[in-house]
Amino acid sequence: MLDTISAATCTTHPVRDESEAIQMFIFQNNRGKKPSNLEIIKAQFMFAVHLQGGEAKNSLIDEIKTRFENIYKSISSIEGTIKEDDVLGYTFQVFFNSLSESNALDRINKKLAVADPVPFVKAFTQALDTSFRHLTTFFRHDEPEHHAIHSLVALGGYSLAIPFIIKAYTFRLPIESICQLCTSLESVVLRSRVIGTRADLTSRLNDVYSDFTEDTPSIEPIVKRVNYLKTTTEWWYAYWNRVELDKALQGWLHPATARFLLWKYENHLLGKGKSGYALSRFDAVTRPELEHIAPQTPTKGEPVAAGYPAYDEEFRNQYIDCLGNYLLLSKSHNCSVGNSPFLDKRASYTHTAQQREIQDLSAESNVWSKEMITARKASIIEFITENL
Repeated sequence: MLDTISAATCTTHPVRDESEAIQMFIFQNNRGKKPSNLEIIKAQFMFAVHLQGGEAKNSLIDEIKTRFENIYKSISSIEGTIKEDDVLGYTFQVFFNSLSESNALDRINKKLAVADPVPFVKAFTQALDTSFRHLTTFFRHDEPEHHAIHSLVALGGYSLAIPFIIKAYTFRLPIESICQLCTSLESVVLRSRVIGTRADLTSRLNDVYSDFTEDTPSIEPIVKRVNYLKTTTEWWYAYWNRVELDKALQGWLHPATARFLLWKYENHLLGKGKSGYALSRFDAVTRPELEHIAPQTPTKGEPVAAGYPAYDEEFRNQYIDCLGNYLLLSKSHNCSVGNSPFLDKRASYTHTAQQREIQDLSAESNVWSKEMITARKASIIEFITENL
């Protein structure tokens, strides 16, 4: 390593002006890290203004630099929450008012190839600045304060919702409307994830998205469309209705999705108790994991003696991996109970409403039966289909 460093040389490329330096960034950048699409379009915008900015070139460059300074401050603020290139894509969908816009770089290159690209550069950099600013408010200020926003963020995979949200902030909608929008979009994003259909959800929402403008800023058509998707039997829209959701909830679910659903169910159970208590945040449970009440591996090969049904083919295929047998636990709690006998597990289930629900269900028998799993699954699914 010392020999390599000692013998290393540096190549120098003298440049005459800033436009040539920008060209080098675009075509010869080699920092050991691939530049983001956002960095590439910034360089392209600066180069376009250098070439065609005319007498206003310097002021335009200063304007673009200032906006990107604001953008990079926003990126620093929301780092780890959302990717900068994803925000570029969302801004593109907002700017051209269509959810079907997907390849930002190609479209931008075409816009820069026209005779006078400067108006587009000014307008789009302003739109980028606006998007990053609103998303900083959304993630850093409003998410901790409003449960509906926190719930959507906790769900994850919410890329479909973000262009709607950017518009809502741009139109200065009240926070109550933004929360209602988040709740509605969360519902359809969740259904799409649970059901897993190949049907394109974007095309079923694109018209109400395009009609959601500063002149018509009401969220009512969006909420109405989502509710229609949840109830209709019309074939082109029916992929996300209650029947399909109920069917998809019967068996195995992705652990992240199951954890989210059980968190929602936990808040539902809490809401049935005394009033005046705040809803629990998803991060209230430290490193949440999905516990199998009846463990996937039988306890020492003697499930019946340990308080579980016999591990026959039916039980393994229909009862082990289902909502009725899932429980939300912290990682430390889950590790401590492992595949212990049911009475040992039951004794530790004292921390949340759904843990206490398990105790109530098994109070008379002290075993965890197929009937209890079926009853609990039905209760959870009824809550999901009626409320989410």
